[in-house]
Amino acid sequence: MFNLFKTAVLMAAITALFMAIGSVLGGRQGMLLALVIALGMNFFSYWFSDKMVLKMYNAQEVDERSAPQFFRMVQELAQRAQLPMPRVYLIDEAAPNAFATGRNPEHAAVAATTGILRVLSERELRGVMAHELAHVKHRDILISTISATMAGAISMLANFAMLFSPRDSEGRQTNPIVAMLVMFLAPIAAGLIQMAISRAREFEADRGGAEISGDPAALASALDKIQRYAQGQPLEAAERHPETAQMMIMNPLSGGGIKGLFSTHPSTEERIARLMAMARG
Repeated sequence: MFNLFKTAVLMAAITALFMAIGSVLGGRQGMLLALVIALGMNFFSYWFSDKMVLKMYNAQEVDERSAPQFFRMVQELAQRAQLPMPRVYLIDEAAPNAFATGRNPEHAAVAATTGILRVLSERELRGVMAHELAHVKHRDILISTISATMAGAISMLANFAMLFSPRDSEGRQTNPIVAMLVMFLAPIAAGLIQMAISRAREFEADRGGAEISGDPAALASALDKIQRYAQGQPLEAAERHPETAQMMIMNPLSGGGIKGLFSTHPSTEERIARLMAMARG
């Protein structure tokens, strides 16, 4: 519940930031232009993100005949989560990882690397796939698209600053120092909020996944194992497409080691601690 509240607060914060930056830099005209452009770009991404990312990773769809054990696991977890059956994909990569995509539960897909199937036990794999189904259930693709739209609009406003910032009757900027500060700091602030939203959604997916699988300790064990393997086994597709790294259960570009404000994922240690607290509770 706390993470849902935190997400709502962060979404309100990035919207308020957009309104404030817009009034300083762009005025009504600049705000509208930036929002329309950002909406257009991210609407396309939201609608076609599943097809794009699955193609980037050369993911192959599987069914009950081609991957019976894995497919039935996802099917059982989807039933437990009261979700429509998503499409199921495998990615031929040695690095252990997984992700969910799709614009809503009716058009969802979950994908896992062949490496994660080899590395994890059945219990641990159930925990991971339950985490991904929690993302689907919480409509996190929609939330991330909205936050990306607002962050993109703020960055565009900063780029439009020289064109749309308020000017006096002689055409000079009324507050050039303020405009310059906002122009440089606004995109950073927007990015920080966007990453904080991403971290909150990961915590919530951990909690939701543990509830779906009924086994928080298994997901905690899986995260620990994925982090240890990821440190020495890069996910090649993610290195070619770094913009997709935030979708994974663990950021494959950081090996689980990047901490702080600029991380798209919470620290693995904190995620494990929260899950183990759930298991004890």
